Amino acid sequence: MTSEVVPSEEELAVSGPDSFAVQIADQIESFTVAVTEVAKGDDPDSAIPYLLLQVSQLLLAGGRLGAYEDILPEERYEPDTGPDPDMDELRERLATLLAPVDVYSEVFDPYVPRSTPVPSRISDDLADIISNLRHGMAHYREGRISEALWWWQFSYLSNWGPTASASLRALQSLVAHVRLDTPLAELDGLDTDSGAEDGDLERQAGRVMEAEIATPLGLTSER
Repeated sequence: MTSEVVPSEEELAVSGPDSFAVQIADQIESFTVAVTEVAKGDDPDSAIPYLLLQVSQLLLAGGRLGAYEDILPEERYEPDTGPDPDMDELRERLATLLAPVDVYSEVFDPYVPRSTPVPSRISDDLADIISNLRHGMAHYREGRISEALWWWQFSYLSNWGPTASASLRALQSLVAHVRLDTPLAELDGLDTDSGAEDGDLERQAGRVMEAEIATPLGLTSER
């Protein structure tokens, strides 16, 4: 099994539209634009399936970054990119759009024995992912290609990769519950601020009827 070799910054900058850096940047930009459009709420019926598709495609880019050998930036210290963009508006729009299925339970590290599930929010996940991606994009647009790739790779392994994987599982589960005609339990009391213990997340779950999920998601369990 061989690993891809990352070209130098100069090679990445001049190798044209098929270069690794350009492909990764295009996928990241496409994800950012798509999620921002979804958050506007103009087409709520297709929000969940569309987010499922977009997060899946982003994780393909992440997988490519993770499969590479370590990418090292050319500068010893990271150049200042200025203040990070405010994600609060996007976060709030997504939370409104995704209610009442925004909150889900997740295990941070599947290799930690007897890990306790904790509540998370898809809206928080997506906003945090975009914040990470935009930080690298700021380097990319300034021509610091290796710095951008280093940041995207590092933050994929340490932050946005696990976050995107968790939100992907939640989105996939939502679609599966509707398509397989297994309505979710009602999300009554499940909150990211609650100190959930073993079994609490299941007990807090109640019953969200299929009509409350299938209609907003644009899905149906009928054949």
